[in-house]
Amino acid sequence: MGLYLLDYGAGNVQSLANTLTKLGYTFQWISSPADFHKATSLIFPGVGAFESAINGLISRGLYEPLREYLASGKPYLGICIGMQVLFRSSLESPATRGLGIIPSDIGRFSNADKSVPHMGWNAVEPLDADESAHEGVDPAQRYYFVHSFRAPYEWARADAAQWAHSTTQYGQELFLASVRRGNVFACQFHPEKSGQAGLRVLDAWLKASEAGRATSPPAPRVARTPKPTDGFTKRIIACMDVRSNDDGDLVVTKGDQYDVRERTAADGVQAQAAGAVRNLGKPVALAARYYEEGADELCLMNITSFRHSPLRDQPMLAVVRSAAETVYVPLTIGGGIKDTVDPDGTPHTALEVAGAYFRAGADKVSIATEAVFAVEAMRARPSADGLGEGDGTSGIECIAHAYGRQAVVVSVDPRRVYVDADYDGPYRDELVFGAPDGAEQERGRAWWYQCTVRGGREPRPLSVVQLVRGVEKLGAGEILLNSIDRDGTGLGFDLDLVALVRRSVRIPVVASSGAGRPEHFVKVFEATGVEAALAAGIFHRREVGIDEVKAALREANINVRTA
Repeated sequence: MGLYLLDYGAGNVQSLANTLTKLGYTFQWISSPADFHKATSLIFPGVGAFESAINGLISRGLYEPLREYLASGKPYLGICIGMQVLFRSSLESPATRGLGIIPSDIGRFSNADKSVPHMGWNAVEPLDADESAHEGVDPAQRYYFVHSFRAPYEWARADAAQWAHSTTQYGQELFLASVRRGNVFACQFHPEKSGQAGLRVLDAWLKASEAGRATSPPAPRVARTPKPTDGFTKRIIACMDVRSNDDGDLVVTKGDQYDVRERTAADGVQAQAAGAVRNLGKPVALAARYYEEGADELCLMNITSFRHSPLRDQPMLAVVRSAAETVYVPLTIGGGIKDTVDPDGTPHTALEVAGAYFRAGADKVSIATEAVFAVEAMRARPSADGLGEGDGTSGIECIAHAYGRQAVVVSVDPRRVYVDADYDGPYRDELVFGAPDGAEQERGRAWWYQCTVRGGREPRPLSVVQLVRGVEKLGAGEILLNSIDRDGTGLGFDLDLVALVRRSVRIPVVASSGAGRPEHFVKVFEATGVEAALAAGIFHRREVGIDEVKAALREANINVRTA
């Protein structure tokens, strides 16, 4: 088998390469138009914007050779953007012409009743009842999706319906999870990021004979309408803060209200001097452990100050590469995603830095301090909606344009600012009032949430609502919501903060900081409706297991993935 992978120049394709290696398959990369003639099977993976993908193919001279390959009848597997480019066009970039193989158009999810992007694990239902036609897809499993645009299931249109292979429901929208006809099989979900269930989909396609893969019959046309509820699950995320210890080794650490150094006590009196950096394990080993324990996603946050630049931080890039070789769920990387200048004067854009992490195996990048500065700058440029205007140069805008907004996470570090109950200042519409039966220190008090930068060390004249609405407009696809007040306390998530942010944006929100028991996860999902919840220290120290969290959620009838 002459298996080739097509990289159009953007998106994380390294994860698929790692997965194929794990499954025992050898492959080569398409490096020139002539390679299409050598390929007997072709996989087009990746995430990214529709326009960037098509323009990437055209600029590399690969657009027409790809069309010719598809017409040749040789097997083709498209993943995510590799599926969407098969269609005529996309609302993401209406002026950009797709390959036009499938006579239909890509539309955008409505965010009226749900967050967009569709980011997380969902059910996939094949149209053909014959299991041999499922291509390894198991309707009892969950698969990882991350996209804002989708192909509608048009069962009444014969020319489009003949391509439909399986569907997925998100909110009350039904869309194509996979297409199959003749030599083409393509899926909107990411099998390389869908754990063992996804690996079985890839293995099933690769194990089939090339002749068999080139002659797939169309699935039956089925009149399928949305069900009362979808199969979307809540995500449980394990986060690892990575930094150098005093010996220069990269370790996973965890702070108490962002202080990561040990403090020792003598005669019952806590010492004022900070001790060594807390060492809770090696990042790659912990990542592998959390994958095996059923984490739905992993975060690696580099909290070390860069002596040179992120692109010269080879140990951290090596950590990302190694972690991506052992985990088959989404991986988010944070730290140093910004415009930088090397000591020798060489400039690097945030887009370059993000690209390096994507090529190393990351699926999403997380931006923190630079997001605050970007929103402050946009607010200085007035707009009709009161949020301000971007200028197209921020890291958020550049990365979202190249890779799609689903690749950009903004990590928010707010802190409570207490004010009088009759406060009438600029943040009066965002005030939270302590409940009469709430914590004693909150009763009769009011507060708003102020954004901070540089790991919580510096407050900024910006509220959490101003920040999250601003980054949503700039192009962020997800909010990672921390709480300096709750960090490391084990008292539970700050439900007032989480609910405030969840109401303020239409992109997914991840609740973080304060989890101490499984029931804290149940409460944050039930009380706020967020899409995901994250923890660190309680997982590192084995105080609470990921399996315990998911068991509690299932007991509360909250939909979660079974690894």
